[in-house]
This record gives sequence, structure tokens and C-alpha cells, in this order.
Amino acid sequence: MKFMPAILMALALVIPSACNAQNKDATREITIISQDGESHLFQIELALTPQQQQKGLMDRTSMEQDAGMLFLFREEGPLSFWMKNTPIPLDMIFIRKDGTISKVHDSARPHDLTSVPSDGPAIAVLELNGGVAKKLGISAGDKARHPFFSPAR
Repeated sequence: MKFMPAILMALALVIPSACNAQNKDATREITIISQDGESHLFQIELALTPQQQQKGLMDRTSMEQDAGMLFLFREEGPLSFWMKNTPIPLDMIFIRKDGTISKVHDSARPHDLTSVPSDGPAIAVLELNGGVAKKLGISAGDKARHPFFSPAR
């Protein structure tokens, strides 16, 4: 039993790496629940590593209407995104650690290098096709449901 702490420490280092590798380009689901109770399901790719986050949706010429990319960060804080090398307009939905949407930036212009700030703390950004959030009525105060978000975080 005296080797148990060493084994647990080794597993604590290996398991997150295996999960990140396994989920590297995995498609997941996220549900946005509006304040009136309506829900919207999206199939998403996860941007977990700095390399994935830097690349994001660059060079993509199209995306399914129910698709998106979820950028997940370790710490909640101010975030900022731009549209370098991104040829399609995107909605940027900034999300707090409890899953509350703090800001929706509608239809960021393709290839625009202007920074889009979170205007407050956020731990994630969901990018959707431009205009989808407006069309579905997604706004600040709505909730994102995904295993990453938790009121207890």
C-alpha cells in the first residue's frame, strides 16, 4: 500500500493526457437553453490545446447550420477573438464557468483582424455560423449545457 500515492500520482498525470488525446478533434454536443426554456442542440468540435485554439475555424469555407466549435480554457478571465484567415462570418458566444452566456457577438466579419473582447470574464467561446444566434434568439443570460460547465466549478 505504500506505493499507492505514487501510482495515483502517475495515473493523475496519464489520464488527462489520454483524455485530451482521445478528445483532440472529437465532435461533441452542446445545448443552449434560452431564458424562455427553448433549447438548441449543436454538434461541436472542441478546441482544447493552444494549437487547436489558434487554428480554430480558419480556412473553413462552410459549416453545417447545427455545427460549431467550442474553445475551452483552464481559467475564467477576459477573452478576445479575431477572424484572421476565417472566410465565413461567425457568431461568438462568450460563456462563463457556470454555463451562463455573458455576451453574443453577431456575425463577426470574415478576415477581420479587429479583436472581439468578452467584455468580462469568460472560460469558453462557442463559435457558430454568423446569424444563427440571432435567428434562434440566443442571447446573454441564456445557459450552455455541456459537461465542461458546472455551477460548482
